[in-house]
Amino acid sequence: MLKRLSLLWSLVRGDARKLWVALRHPAAPAWLKLGTALLVLYAISPVDFIPDVIPFFGFADDAVLLPLAIRWMLKRLPAEVTATIQD
Repeated sequence: MLKRLSLLWSLVRGDARKLWVALRHPAAPAWLKLGTALLVLYAISPVDFIPDVIPFFGFADDAVLLPLAIRWMLKRLPAEVTATIQD
């Protein structure tokens, strides 16, 4: 599981940093905090859409769903929060 998380982290590193900065912003919406908590639970949960026992597809759902969900949440942030997380 640790190997899986480290590989997943390398895929979403930049967006995860932006998400972390947005979470710490005082104007961060409550849905962002709830959505992030749900993403973390999904990442560490043994229950997936496609079980990890299937060699390639078990990891592929995490490698696709998590980055898409993070990017989706970042695109829906208020303008004042987005201004602080720009590169």
